[in-house]
Amino acid sequence: MNARSRTNQLLYQAELLAIIPAGEDEHAPARQMALEESALALFELALESLLREVTEHARLPEHRWRVLLSQQGPALAELQRLRDLNAQPESWLNWLTGQLERLHSDEGAARRTTHNPAMIKVDSQASLPQQLLDNLQAAKREIAALRETSLEW
Repeated sequence: MNARSRTNQLLYQAELLAIIPAGEDEHAPARQMALEESALALFELALESLLREVTEHARLPEHRWRVLLSQQGPALAELQRLRDLNAQPESWLNWLTGQLERLHSDEGAARRTTHNPAMIKVDSQASLPQQLLDNLQAAKREIAALRETSLEW
């Protein structure tokens, strides 16, 4: 399998995990958190696979996203494009790197939901699975454009 195929596979698998229903038994909240964090972990693997894919020509010894997307990372056009994207607060990459920081923290990225019928929901933020799906779709669009640009070189 080449890097492009692996990136696609990981994005697809992350998407599958994001749409799996957790069920309605006593383990559903824990299962939902496990699915969310698993999907994020696969999204992280897809990001690193993408970085390997778009920097293949540079034969870099390192492919961790924290290294390649840092301002001190290698000076490659593809990486700079991703760094610029990461700097945009509304971008999928900015969302993903923020979620990955939470995932690797002691608290984790998934949050236990409480279903108290007496409480009124005041935030309009989408659930983590919906955010995952939205950002996976945005990532796929950006990756397609990045690949197209890479082919032109």
